[in-house]
Amino acid sequence: MANRLATATSPYLLQHAANPVDWWEWGPEAFVEAKRRDAPILLSVGYAACHWCHVMAHESFEDTTVAAAVNASFVAVKVDREERPDVDAVYMAATTALTGHGGWPMTCFLTPDGEPFYCGTYYPRQTFLQLLDAISRAWTQRREEVVEAGGRIVAALAEVGSTGRPVPLDAAALDAAAARLEESFDRTNGGFGRAPKFPPSMVLEFLLRHHARTGDARSRRMVDVTADAMARGGMYDQLAGGFARYSVDASWVVPHFEKMLYDNAQLLRLYLRLHRATGSSLAERVVHETAEFLLRDLRTVEGGFASSLDADAAGYEGLTYAWTPAELGAVLGPDDGARAADLLAVTETGTFEKGTSTLQLRRDPADPRWWAEVRGRLLRARADRPQPARDDKVVTAWNGLAVAALAEAGALLGEPGWVAAARTCAELVVDRHVVDGRLRRASRDGVVGTAAAVAADHGDLAEGLLALHQATGEVRWLEDAGRVLDVALDHFAADGGGFYDVADDAERLLSRPRDLADNAEPAGTSALGGALLTYAALTGSARHREAAEGAVAAAGTLAAAEPRFAGWTLAIAEAALAGPLQVAVVGDDAAAAEMVAAARASSSPGLVIAFGAPDLAGAPLLADRPLLRGAATAYVCRGFLCDLPVTDVPALRARLDEERSAPPVAGVGPTV
Repeated sequence: MANRLATATSPYLLQHAANPVDWWEWGPEAFVEAKRRDAPILLSVGYAACHWCHVMAHESFEDTTVAAAVNASFVAVKVDREERPDVDAVYMAATTALTGHGGWPMTCFLTPDGEPFYCGTYYPRQTFLQLLDAISRAWTQRREEVVEAGGRIVAALAEVGSTGRPVPLDAAALDAAAARLEESFDRTNGGFGRAPKFPPSMVLEFLLRHHARTGDARSRRMVDVTADAMARGGMYDQLAGGFARYSVDASWVVPHFEKMLYDNAQLLRLYLRLHRATGSSLAERVVHETAEFLLRDLRTVEGGFASSLDADAAGYEGLTYAWTPAELGAVLGPDDGARAADLLAVTETGTFEKGTSTLQLRRDPADPRWWAEVRGRLLRARADRPQPARDDKVVTAWNGLAVAALAEAGALLGEPGWVAAARTCAELVVDRHVVDGRLRRASRDGVVGTAAAVAADHGDLAEGLLALHQATGEVRWLEDAGRVLDVALDHFAADGGGFYDVADDAERLLSRPRDLADNAEPAGTSALGGALLTYAALTGSARHREAAEGAVAAAGTLAAAEPRFAGWTLAIAEAALAGPLQVAVVGDDAAAAEMVAAARASSSPGLVIAFGAPDLAGAPLLADRPLLRGAATAYVCRGFLCDLPVTDVPALRARLDEERSAPPVAGVGPTV
C-alpha cells in the first residue's frame, strides 16, 4: 500500500512511496502529528541520484521490521534536499557540528518542535534498528536530557551562522589565494587534496581568470593538469559525454556514477573558457560532447533540464558504464575489441568491480575516424543495457547554470542550436517558475512546485539570463535578470553585505541559513555576487556594483583561509579587479558580427558585451553611441575611461589586448 509520498512531485520522494514506513512530507502537518503523539521526528534527507540513499532505502526503509520500529515510535519525514535546500542546510549544519562530517542520506532525530538532538548519515540495517531502539528509550526515559540537548544544538547553530567582518579581496589577496591552492595541488593527478575528488570547477575558473589577469604560470598549470586528467579519466563518460559527480580515487579513474546537471553545466563553461584561452582541442571536444549530453539525456519535454541521472541501474552502481575486454570484443570483434581495450584501459583484472573497468582515454586515438566509429558502436550497444533513472525535476538554479553554459558556448563556437536551447529553457523558467512576482525552486512536467526559491536560484538564474542577453542581444533577458536581482536585494540581503540563503518572508526554520562556502555549486552569496557584478557592468548601476562588492567581501575571510571552498567568490573578485571592461558593438551587419566575435574571443575576466542597433531600447551600453560614418562601430570602456570608437576588427582586437595587460583601474565603478 502506498504511503503519503504517493502524491509528491519529487522523484526522490516517489522512490519511497511504496515503503512500509509511514512517511510524511516536510510541512506543518507532520509537526502537528508529532506533538499529538508526543513522539520524536525521524528526518531522512537525500536525493534521487544518491547511491547510499538507495542502499539505506533497500536495507531499512523497505524492510517491514525496520518500518514497524519507525512507525511505532516516530513520525517519519522524508525530504528531497534538492527541492528544500533550506531544510537540508539547517540540519546538515547540525549533523556536521555533532559528527564532524556530513553527507547523504542524512538521518536526524528531532523534537516535535524541530530541534535536532541526534544526527548522522547512513546507517546499516542492524545499526539503524539499534539506534531506533536507543532513541525511543531515551525519548521516553530521559526526555529532559534529550530536549536540553536539542536546545544546546540550536543555540550552537545560531553562533555558527555568524560570518564575521567583511574583508575585501584585493590583488594581493587573490595572489595569496592562488599560492595557497598550489600547496594542496596534486601535481601528479591534478585536483586538490586526496581522494575522494570532486571536480573543482569554480576553483579552476578562478585560476584561469587569475592567469588571464596576471600571466601567472602556476595558476595556468593547475588548470591544465586538472582539466586534462578529469577529461581523460573514468569520471568523464568517454562514450556519451558528461561528467560523473566525483571520483572515489585520486586519479579520476572510478567515479560515483551519478551525473548532476549542476556539475556538467559548470564544467561545460569551464572547458569552453579553457579552449578560448588556450585553443585546446581536448577542451573543445569536451564542450561539444557535454553540450550534446545535456541536450540528449537531460533535456525535458518542456525544454528545461532534468536534475540528474542515477548512479545505479537495475540496483547496481555503474552497471551501465563499466566494461570487460570480453564485452568490448563481443561488440567490436576480437581485433577492434582488443584495440579498444588498450586505448580505453580496460583490463582483465579491471579498474572497477567484479573485473570490470571504467573507460579512460589517456591518449588521443591514432586514427580519429576509427575511434568515432567504435565510439558510436559502443554507445549503441550500451543503450541496450539497463539505464540509470532520471530525476526530471527542473531546478531553477541548475537550469540557470545550464542556460549560461549553453548560451555562451553556442555563441562562441557558432552552435545556434545550443543558444536556442538556452533560450527555450530560460523562457520555461521565467514564465513558469515566477508566481505572483516571486521565484519558485523547481517544477516537474511543467507544473511548478510550492517550495520558494533560495538565494542561489536567484543568482544562478540571473547569471544565465545575462549570458543569454550577451549571446543574443535580446533585451528581454537583461530586463528579466534585473527583476530577479531586485527581488534578491529586497528579500535576501544581509546587514554588512552578502545574502542569506532564504528570503526574509520564507518559512521560519530553526535558523536562517547563510552558507558562504562554494561547494558543488556556487553559494547563494557568490551566485548573486557574480550576477550583480555582470548586471552592473551592462547597465551602469552603482547599486548593483556595490552589492556585488559586498557579497565578495562577506566571503573574504573564508576565501583567504580556505580558497578551495570559495572558488566562485575568488573568480568574481578577479572579474571585479579586471573590469568592468565593456564592449558595445553598434550595428547589425556582417562587420558588426565580426566585431562581436572578436570581443567574445577575449579572455578578460571583467568583459561584458552588448550589441545591436544604435539606441536599442533597454540596452544602456548602446545608448548615445552612433554608427561612425555609417559603419558598424565598437566602443570599448574600462571603468570611467573610454577609448575612441573603432570600426574594424584588428583595431578592436588590439584594444582588447591592451586592456588585458593593463593594471586595475582603482576606485572606479561601472560606467555606460
